Amino acid sequence: MTDTPVTTRIEGRIGVLTFNRPTVMNAFNSDLIAATHAAMDAFQADPQVLVIVVHGAGRCFSAGFDMKESAAKGITGEAQWRKALTTDFDFIMQFWDSPKPTIAAAHGFCIAGAMEILMACDLAVAEESTRFGEPEVRFGSGIVALLAPYATHAKFAKELLLTGDDRISAARCAEMGMLNRVVPDGTGLEAAMKLAQKVASASAPSVQKTKAAINRSYELARMREALAEALEAAIGIESDLSPERAEFNRIRKDEGLKAALEWREKQA
Repeated sequence: MTDTPVTTRIEGRIGVLTFNRPTVMNAFNSDLIAATHAAMDAFQADPQVLVIVVHGAGRCFSAGFDMKESAAKGITGEAQWRKALTTDFDFIMQFWDSPKPTIAAAHGFCIAGAMEILMACDLAVAEESTRFGEPEVRFGSGIVALLAPYATHAKFAKELLLTGDDRISAARCAEMGMLNRVVPDGTGLEAAMKLAQKVASASAPSVQKTKAAINRSYELARMREALAEALEAAIGIESDLSPERAEFNRIRKDEGLKAALEWREKQA
């Protein structure tokens, strides 16, 4: 395990943020979340940085939030889940709210909360073999930041979120409108940096005001209200104490996630 959950560097006018927990597929734990906020704050304060590129170390972008850490915390009840999921929501939405454009460079796997980060970024690049998905419904969990309806349209968002498929190809995500580029394996970060350079070469005040205006068009359509209501739904799902959820969690704890998923599939 690395002692540095996030690394950063500056190349020219581009800030590069790297999720750096490769031995656990860059899963988002508390330390990584705190380090990412600090890194993003530093990039915002640095006048040299005009664009931010985010990617993952090792074999993938990220597998999403660290479920082992979540289970170990023993979070229960609406109040505890509200605090935890609000923290996760703010972690994702900082990429949308960043005054400076953000670009995601995905490879390997980009799953669950990681896919939400990709959708929160202004632009997104993925390598051809990248696999995407939001499998939360298969776990009996909720979507932290329900951005899919805005990154694509209703039919695609429902296909993505209601099936829980976590093996969606980069080509399919591009068809859905969630990716700006699909590039050969091993070239994702390079492609993202080239895209970032094009953005950085434009007028910074013009770029930032234009990004803000685009985001505002979504917010005038009450996107923030919809996201807040979706977060409430996720809190309700996570704090549910139904027998079905209790049995799923028991099997996951005693026998592992694979066994729990197999049990749920047999209930259909």
